[in-house]
Amino acid sequence: MYKAIIRPLFFCFDPEKIHHFAFKSLKVLNAIPGFSRLSRVLYKVNDPRLKRTVFGLEFDNPVGLAAGFDKEAKLYDELANLGFGFIEIGTLTPKGQEGNPKPRLFRLPQDSALVNRMGFNNEGVEAAVTRLKKRKTKVLIGGNIGKNKITPNELANDDYYKAFNALYEYVDYFAVNVSSPNTPNLRALQDKEPLMALLKMLKDEMATKPNHKPILLKIAPDLTDSQLDDIIAIVAEVKIEGIIAANTTIDRSMLKSDKAEVDAIGAGGLSGKPVRARSTEVIAYLHQKSNGAFPIIGVGGIYTAEDAIEKMKAGASLVQVYSGFIYEGPSMVKKICKGILKAGL
Repeated sequence: MYKAIIRPLFFCFDPEKIHHFAFKSLKVLNAIPGFSRLSRVLYKVNDPRLKRTVFGLEFDNPVGLAAGFDKEAKLYDELANLGFGFIEIGTLTPKGQEGNPKPRLFRLPQDSALVNRMGFNNEGVEAAVTRLKKRKTKVLIGGNIGKNKITPNELANDDYYKAFNALYEYVDYFAVNVSSPNTPNLRALQDKEPLMALLKMLKDEMATKPNHKPILLKIAPDLTDSQLDDIIAIVAEVKIEGIIAANTTIDRSMLKSDKAEVDAIGAGGLSGKPVRARSTEVIAYLHQKSNGAFPIIGVGGIYTAEDAIEKMKAGASLVQVYSGFIYEGPSMVKKICKGILKAGL
């Protein structure tokens, strides 16, 4: 029903507006007695063979929701009812910010893709913490953190420090986002020297805490092999717990959509089916070159069980979805979990 009726209707409207409408609708529906339980019955696959223990955390299943969907921790309880093994909120910044001017989210249906230049729009980390304090679900939650747009790169570590400490007691792991193409100069923080300093600072801060929270680094799919070699070296030296590969791409070379349409959209990060192959390449490179030294969460172009299995065979321990969830609908996670079971993974 979703792909035949709901999606065509949703795609008649502005992507960002329909996103907020869908959020409000899910909130209302889940407030109806029995609806949450019905959702779990319809969409959640309960099978012990799906459980995964990765970086010290036990996941009910290996399929998560990527950051960017529930940016501000407003819907994680309701989304958990759709069968996700984990949900990543954010990207969150210390101070609230509006993000980039609208329109800033676009569909490319011919490519089953999205382009966004949201720009870390959020109400600030403290607003998210207020909502996380009301957490009901047991689903694992990751906190994706970034810097404010007006913060210069030389002071970026301060922003990550503030977001990290504010969220520490309320999330299960951290994703350090230095790879969004929509905050000016953010990707410069992926360079070896600043990245090493940032991650060491966070690891040192974590050492002062009574309980350990895994730190993951989210990287761009546009890194060269030599840059990926640097990432492997940094993980080995700083001893963060893993990598999320990969964020959206600035590459447009693989698109089938009309060039004039793509040019009219302009700048932004591309996600969806066109990034599937490259994200898998990055996962395979990191896994092989590091001899499987660290876990990888695979994200990028996952729409089917086969797509998820491809990532796992390349070296991913877990996977995340975003664009595929929008295109495929709420039954997607169940289908992927059943496919993973069938494949014996």
